[in-house]
Amino acid sequence: MRGLRHLALGAVGVLGLYLGAALLGALVPAGPDPDDSPAATRGPEVTIGLIGGPIHYDFVLPMTPETRQAFAPLAAAGVPVDAPELAWMVVGWGSEAFYTTVGTWRDVSARALFRAVTGDASVLRVGLYGPVDWGARWREVRVSGPEYARLLAAIRGNFATGPGSAPGLVAGPKPGRSGWFFAAEGRFNALRTCNTWVGTMLRAAGQRFGIWTPTPYAVRLSHVLHLR
Repeated sequence: MRGLRHLALGAVGVLGLYLGAALLGALVPAGPDPDDSPAATRGPEVTIGLIGGPIHYDFVLPMTPETRQAFAPLAAAGVPVDAPELAWMVVGWGSEAFYTTVGTWRDVSARALFRAVTGDASVLRVGLYGPVDWGARWREVRVSGPEYARLLAAIRGNFATGPGSAPGLVAGPKPGRSGWFFAAEGRFNALRTCNTWVGTMLRAAGQRFGIWTPTPYAVRLSHVLHLR
């Protein structure tokens, strides 16, 4: 009994250290300063969004010509990126075992959770939407034209490609699971989560963001403190 108590206290201590480190990681900014080149060379600003739930954040990208061009190779897997009625693309990165099987919390299995924490192959999910009011889930981010181009290139570079350099489709839409899932670069674990990926992509675009943001609250705090 005492051994179980010590084990439980140790687990609580590790979790506390993890959450504390996530808070510190959100407070400490990293990445280049936002693009401060003359407005004439920056082009029009592009408004993108971050949307999140209890454990996960995704990018929301406007379906501009640049977005459609960047993700045009996904059409080979049945993703209708050229459909004129589309207004938004949602893109996120995560654990294959967890991301492709979980629709709601009731779907979470011990196996998927264990693999997500200890290490798993990663996937990118792509969802397409018409005009949507994202409501309170939306966190606005404004980027310059060059920054948006870098963001698109960074996200596009995370797709693992198969024969002929085509993105590798893992799973398509089905009841309870929206969007298309593609094999992605890198492995998912408790230190490298879907939320740290969001920060990595923003810094690659030229934005300042928390140096380590593994939790949703770390993403939210970094958004408030570091993004314009």
